[in-house]
Amino acid sequence: MSVKAKKHLGQHFLTDENIAKDIADALSGNGYDDVLEIGPGMGVLTKYLLPKKAKVTVMELDRESVVYLNDTFPIENIKLDTSTEHFNIIEGDFLKKSIQNIFNKKQVAIIGNFPYNISTQIVFKAIENREYVIEFAGMFQKEVAKRIAEKEGSKVYGILSVLTQAFFDVEYLFTVPPTVFNPPPKVDSGVIRLVRKKDFSLPVDEKLFFRVVKAAFNQRRKMLRSSLKSFNLSDSLKEESFFTKRPEQLSVNEFIELTKKLAENGI
Repeated sequence: MSVKAKKHLGQHFLTDENIAKDIADALSGNGYDDVLEIGPGMGVLTKYLLPKKAKVTVMELDRESVVYLNDTFPIENIKLDTSTEHFNIIEGDFLKKSIQNIFNKKQVAIIGNFPYNISTQIVFKAIENREYVIEFAGMFQKEVAKRIAEKEGSKVYGILSVLTQAFFDVEYLFTVPPTVFNPPPKVDSGVIRLVRKKDFSLPVDEKLFFRVVKAAFNQRRKMLRSSLKSFNLSDSLKEESFFTKRPEQLSVNEFIELTKKLAENGI
């Protein structure tokens, strides 16, 4: 039995066992007891997660894949939406599920060969649930992986870069060619690792920080004094060094300082 990849779900099944093992090994195994794999497909990555000490939960939206996983993995008494001591299959949409409820507010690592069409949404959900997500590793379209990991000064550095790196240390691990997938995508893929920072709270209002970052990059070619004009900047504030730069010139820490400066000015 095999599973047919479904275009509307963005499925591209990884066929290279060595790459699957390398992705599984990207997780450190430290600080968490549970691993959540998103979109396991036919379990090529799952099989390399199971020998590790953490409990593995896989979440799959595709019913055909869920049936395949239940029929294929040599683990006794696995039923849909029920768990064993070490392995659990949940049929459902990760973006609609509650991480804290599934894992009872425990620390968890997330991993997967993520569908390109929802990969950034997966990252944003991990950021929203950073209280519970201690580590994150997975495969993205290379362009997206690079954007998440990129530092200031780059043309691809943007909202996703800043918001992710504010809470996680990000490392680009390796590039994966289209030839190791069935069906092959039209672009290269990239594998990255995110490790939550020891202090993952911000010294500023987080909602304001998110607003500032998004407003700045929505007009990324303009100086900040122009892109942030909706914040009603005073004339004196506009002349400060922060506001004469473009957003891609600011580091994450500088965006934090910028947010602090705006808050001090009653914004």
